[in-house]
Amino acid sequence: MSTNTRTEAETTLDSTPTLPAWQAGVAGGLVGSLAFGAMMAMMSPMMLTEMIPGMYGLEGGLAGWIVHMSHGAVIGVAFAALASAGPLREYTGTTGGAAVAGLVYGIAVWASLAVIVMPIWLGMPEMVPNLDTGSLVGHSLYGVILGIVYGALAR
Repeated sequence: MSTNTRTEAETTLDSTPTLPAWQAGVAGGLVGSLAFGAMMAMMSPMMLTEMIPGMYGLEGGLAGWIVHMSHGAVIGVAFAALASAGPLREYTGTTGGAAVAGLVYGIAVWASLAVIVMPIWLGMPEMVPNLDTGSLVGHSLYGVILGIVYGALAR
């Protein structure tokens, strides 16, 4: 007689691993942050070497990457909360729906955190609103990737 045990990362019929929502949010946030960070490194490296680490009194590219990736993971967990039990739940049941929900979420993150919070945090209130279109594109990319990864991995 054999006994079956379930592991924390269950497997669906198509062998795609699934994770608790918060872990899928972390994974999606990290993958999205990596893509956004690569874009930033090419288009505006000062963001990663000065601005982002400067929010915490740090400097340099490594510090910028660590802070940027950490922000992405935390913001991904917030997306997971909205997608698993909040207002985005009805939209994240399919990959396409999750991608669109992620896009909307990425734009909302940009509109609140990048446009308003970050300039104030850096002591530059005269920069509010910071309507940088490159940042909008980066946050949109982050959101789409976050949604796709979340949709693929979440239980």
